[in-house]
Amino acid sequence: MTEESGVRLPFDEEAMHWLSDVMRFALSLTRDRSEAEDLVQDTYLTAQKAWHQLQPGTDTKAWLFTIARHRFYRITERAERQVATDAPELESLAAAAYTIQHGSTLADELERQDMRDAVRASMYALPEVYREVAILVDWHDQPYDSVAQILGIPVGTVRSRLFRARRLLQEQLTAYAEDLGITGRSTPQEARRV
Repeated sequence: MTEESGVRLPFDEEAMHWLSDVMRFALSLTRDRSEAEDLVQDTYLTAQKAWHQLQPGTDTKAWLFTIARHRFYRITERAERQVATDAPELESLAAAAYTIQHGSTLADELERQDMRDAVRASMYALPEVYREVAILVDWHDQPYDSVAQILGIPVGTVRSRLFRARRLLQEQLTAYAEDLGITGRSTPQEARRV
């Protein structure tokens, strides 16, 4: 969102405008609010240090997404090299406590949440190459050329990965809907009753 005159807006005006979008993207990468907040902070510190290098006319939102993605993978690589010392039983208890604490008691909210959870779980179950593209395009409304820039791949690859991601999501969500009995398909017994 640089000015048309080619003059770049101050960091506080331009980059901070995209804070909520970067946070949502960080959440989609980390799947944890605390880690996402840390990633956003790291992204913005990195962006502020490199602000003078940003060329006028550059898509700032895509630039911030690129920084967030690179920082996420750098942090993930470091974490993989570390030896885990936590007890798995404690992690399971903490996850259960979080679920209980943040659960909703209204039936209709649970149904909506179940569907959101199914979509989210299906998205996160995708292989990484498809998941990244689907999250950026479908959840963050990024255009194909921005996604190509963020991921460092050709636009045609973005399109093919998105097509494949949507097919896989459709298969997973159709199976979920059939399990719940909310699809238009009827069983032979139901067809005879009509």
